[in-house]
Amino acid sequence: METLEFVIYPDGRVQEKVTGIVGASCAEVTAAIEAQLGLVLTHEPTSEYFATKIEQSGVVNTQTTFSDW
Repeated sequence: METLEFVIYPDGRVQEKVTGIVGASCAEVTAAIEAQLGLVLTHEPTSEYFATKIEQSGVVNTQTTFSDW
């Protein structure tokens, strides 16, 4: 599940945490929000940022052979 979590501090700083989005696409998701919030001071990628999405196909090839014993 994709989630965006925001912590707003009394001094006006906003901490944003993105979970459930694999790869750099999280930057695309948050770009519009960050533009409205203002200046981004730091950016700390999580392990999900560096992960790669694995896709599996539904095709399975099987081959049966019989021995001549």
